[in-house]
Amino acid sequence: MGKGPGLYSDIGKKARDLLYRDYQTDHKFTITTYSPTGVAITSSGLKKGDLFLADVNTQLKNKNITTDIKVDTNSNLLATVTVDEAAPGLKTIFSCRIPDHSSAKMELQYLHDYAGICTSVGLTANPIVNFSGVLGTNVLALGTDVSFDTKAGAITKCNAGLSFTNADLITSLNLNDKGDALSASYYHIVSPLTNTAVGAEVTHSFSTNENTITVGTQHQLDPLTTVKARVNNFGKATALIQHEWRPKSLFTISGEVDTKAVDKSAKFGLALALKP
Repeated sequence: MGKGPGLYSDIGKKARDLLYRDYQTDHKFTITTYSPTGVAITSSGLKKGDLFLADVNTQLKNKNITTDIKVDTNSNLLATVTVDEAAPGLKTIFSCRIPDHSSAKMELQYLHDYAGICTSVGLTANPIVNFSGVLGTNVLALGTDVSFDTKAGAITKCNAGLSFTNADLITSLNLNDKGDALSASYYHIVSPLTNTAVGAEVTHSFSTNENTITVGTQHQLDPLTTVKARVNNFGKATALIQHEWRPKSLFTISGEVDTKAVDKSAKFGLALALKP
């Protein structure tokens, strides 16, 4: 565990990663190469049905400054400059999407032994201001996440979260959508040797009075192969197997079936990530 409570986005992250990360029903290919000067170039392609999306990302690191430039198939350019440790515990991030100049944003992240703060502001005449803060320790943390639209003069997002962490168990409670949705998550490490873990997430919507329950597990078959599975109360069952056939290069096969409509075809996804 880290020294401090982390950022608001860290609340419930372990359970979310277990239940949702790496699952997909599309076809994705990613390859990363490095130039002799240390420039990393990552090319990605994603096939969603009959639609094919691609992008190229270039990353350059110079001491504590990282510059990322991404270009996609729609000729959009996203530039991000990150300054790590501009001051002790402080990270500064500037991002802008071209040709949408109104997307320019400045973000500050500050980590302390008893606090984690992240604030961002749009670089426009009437920006959206976002603030998230967490107080506590690496065991117990309480935080909030708020966005304010200065043009409309209204709060557009208001969330709150509570997290409890020990050596092998993480639980969290989140109140989202301005109090309309209540989520509880659970993550438990069963066996560190095989990276076996179980997790669950329960979400209740007060406006629709609907509950969503998702449970999942993961297990490492060998040092290079991991399997994961999840199922929710709507009958959607999903599983994947991920193999690291060489260091940092992953091959993932995932599938999803609707157990309440077995006559429908199952969905399958493939992902290949290559790194030297």
